[in-house]
Amino acid sequence: MGRRRLLALALAAGSLLGIGLYARRSTAKERVDLYFADGSLVSLHGDSPQARELLVHAHEALRASRT
Repeated sequence: MGRRRLLALALAAGSLLGIGLYARRSTAKERVDLYFADGSLVSLHGDSPQARELLVHAHEALRASRT
């Protein structure tokens, strides 16, 4: 009975660790998606110069909407 509990605890801890690492890795990146009237889409990585300019305005808009 002790081994089963230890195995279940190790499995639960490993699952939580995996979820935490996955969430940490996937939320660190920003990007800008531009949708056009013809249905096309352009994605800009957050570290590109064009995206940086747009992200400044997006962050300002979000900050203003929270107050």
